[in-house]
Amino acid sequence: MTAALTFNVRQVKQGVAWRDLTGMTAREGLFECLHPVPWLVSSWLVAAQGHWFWALPLSFMFFLTALRLNHEAIHHNLGLTATGHRIVLHGLSALMTGSNNAVAANHLHHHRHVMKPSDVEGKCGRMSWLRVLAYGPVFPIEMMRNAWVKGGPAVRRRMMIDATLNATMLGIWLGTGWNWLAYHLIVVAIAQCCTAYFAVWITHHGCDDEVLIARTQRSKLINFASYNMLFHLEHHMFPGVPVKRLHHLAMRLDKAVPSIVRDAKHGVEWPIPLFRQTS
Repeated sequence: MTAALTFNVRQVKQGVAWRDLTGMTAREGLFECLHPVPWLVSSWLVAAQGHWFWALPLSFMFFLTALRLNHEAIHHNLGLTATGHRIVLHGLSALMTGSNNAVAANHLHHHRHVMKPSDVEGKCGRMSWLRVLAYGPVFPIEMMRNAWVKGGPAVRRRMMIDATLNATMLGIWLGTGWNWLAYHLIVVAIAQCCTAYFAVWITHHGCDDEVLIARTQRSKLINFASYNMLFHLEHHMFPGVPVKRLHHLAMRLDKAVPSIVRDAKHGVEWPIPLFRQTS
């Protein structure tokens, strides 16, 4: 696959202006924090009426926007202090279940050693779509285990806070019996089991650790619906650029390297590969 590429990611990085796209104000960061709120509240309101089926797409959009916010907090792209970014990660851990601080530890390692043998997050990209779906429920557990073992005292301390917040959410449900909260906890737990496919495999399958490190997307409709989360090659090349500005970065890359979209085999194969692209 890589033999057909007409660009090298590391070489391209040297010829594209990007620093002017970084830098977020706290106000912009707080606005980013609002993206999941309408989806979360609306899913709760609909679920509270017993309309579980109609609440599902709202919950899906909440989880998608929460993933984007979590991702920005991991990379400190919200214009907040270090403490502010950690608070965002803790808050999202309570709402999404699991430990986003464990995700952070693995994700930062993923950026430093993308698709290498030690990349626990990126290993999903080396699986078939069927295998990664079966692996999905194990993925968050393995991420937490790896972060706990290799993350050090600070990561373990933050993971314990996340676990306490998870227990608190469960305790609230047990104490109140709110069906809408039970619905929410079940749905986000299922969503966590799907992140190996939706958050990793879609953006890394068919990639390698040397030249093509991630995939990208150019469909305006898909990028609008996914909150720009699928400009993933661009993100790996310049992780300091906030997601909200990745489309500007993509235009610069397209101008500098016209073959980048073709070579990055852009396109989301949804929900399973419906076709095969060839180099």
